Amino acid sequence: MTASDTTSTTLSGIGVSPGLVAGPVARMAPPIPEPEIATLEPSRDIEKECERIALAAQQVKKGLELSAAEAKAEARTLLETTAQMAADPTLTSTAQAMVREKRLVPERAVWESAGTLATMLESLGGYMAERTRDVQDVRDRIVAVLTESPMPGIPRLPEPFVLVAADLAPADTALLDPEKVIAFITSEGGPTSHTAILARALGMPAIVGTGEEVTDALAEGDIVLVDGTKGTITINPSEDALRRARELASRVRVFNGDGATKDGHEVQLLANVGDAAGARSAAEAGAMGVGLFRTEFCFLDQPEEPTVEAQVEAYQGVLEAFPGKKVVVRTLDAGADKPLPFLTDATEANPALGVRAYRTTRRDPEVLEHQLEALAKAEAATEAKVWVMAPMISTADEAKAFTEKARSYGLKTAGMMIEVPSAALMADKLFEHADFASVGTNDLTQYVMAADRLLSSLADLSTAWQPAVLRLIGTACEGASPNGRPVGVCGEAAADPALATVLVGLGVASLSMTARALPDVDAVLKSVTLDECRELAKIAIAAATAEEAHTAVRAKLPILEELGL
Repeated sequence: MTASDTTSTTLSGIGVSPGLVAGPVARMAPPIPEPEIATLEPSRDIEKECERIALAAQQVKKGLELSAAEAKAEARTLLETTAQMAADPTLTSTAQAMVREKRLVPERAVWESAGTLATMLESLGGYMAERTRDVQDVRDRIVAVLTESPMPGIPRLPEPFVLVAADLAPADTALLDPEKVIAFITSEGGPTSHTAILARALGMPAIVGTGEEVTDALAEGDIVLVDGTKGTITINPSEDALRRARELASRVRVFNGDGATKDGHEVQLLANVGDAAGARSAAEAGAMGVGLFRTEFCFLDQPEEPTVEAQVEAYQGVLEAFPGKKVVVRTLDAGADKPLPFLTDATEANPALGVRAYRTTRRDPEVLEHQLEALAKAEAATEAKVWVMAPMISTADEAKAFTEKARSYGLKTAGMMIEVPSAALMADKLFEHADFASVGTNDLTQYVMAADRLLSSLADLSTAWQPAVLRLIGTACEGASPNGRPVGVCGEAAADPALATVLVGLGVASLSMTARALPDVDAVLKSVTLDECRELAKIAIAAATAEEAHTAVRAKLPILEELGL
């Protein structure tokens, strides 16, 4: 913590969503306190108390479903997932058993039942461990209903504010209203946490992973200046700083669908989408196409594989938003943080390194075959140009097998994701089969740095600014060059305007991101030539650390300061 002058103080965290805004602090409502261990009085009807638990869980589930119906894309998916947790019979039946056997009061029984479920999920690791946050969120909501306490969540205030919290549950993050919550700061979280991803989707400045000492220093009503790019929080900023923030906030940048560097080198600026609504929004934002269609959103929370017909309908809705344009479709990326009950094994000791993504074809090849059949039918019914790619391709044999399978269904352009170091290092061999590749920087960084991207304690390692990650991306582009194959980036790194220049300098041909990031990335790319991008790439890969690379590149891009990025 350093004082910038006699009146203002600057604190820091991890900037995960760019922007510069100022406003008063509003702290998250206090968490529901742990209920005391207490038993029911003899006069209380045990079965009625059990019924109260079921009714409370149902009330929470319905409330979350109503919120999901009003939400969009990722927000809707998160809310629906949390609602399913509220309906989980394991939680309610275990709590009811505690009431019957121990005569525990319902709120204590729910608390202990949730603790048991959370411990079980934590032991499974990966995505299942991440779901413990959902369990705690549902627990607090049910206990609030049972005790007639205020529902935990985001405060409701008449004026816009900066939200401060330890962390945000998926249900809370999904309900952030950008008209009211102008930025948020959390003591936990990392650059690839769900809170960070949704902040970028909302175009909302956000700083995470500050530690409790920072969030504790932010008092209710404090005026703070939040710089989501630099990761700084200034308490009681100067009038000049506030004026600049207001000026930047008043500027509206748009993307006209013509991604290129200053000297006219085309860079396709594409959008990441998960459903038809997201695709329509991306098209309205000027996206030149789709660089990542996450098809797993059509499968999540499904007890069994959707039919080919159901998949055709889901895919067609996305393709129709981009007639005549490229739509890069990622086949099912199941496993690790996205388990599917009909396809993945939740008991794997290390699911991030297990049978996930393309590897599920080893056991269930028909799931991929059905998906390719559905994609071919959806393409035939629309005017979009479908490019299909498989996630987690690790060897030349896998690249050959997938591309041949895709083409056998009439899908002409077939490629792969580069998320595993072996794919980048052996890119020249893999590109003998693949028509293109897209780098998933979130997973590539995780595997290169051997750091779980869901752990906030390792957030400093989970950045694509790591020179080792950038060197591998450069290697992949070099491997693609002799075969004339394009390499894109569809991970979160593509939405970083400064890092975008480095990626283009490394040889990346397309960048796919949340649609809200398109104008910022476009503006920065149009300020530099291709040769300047190549020079910035050399600077970044020559750096010893991620911080050194980030600082050195930003110093060469004065446009970032002008744009408030």
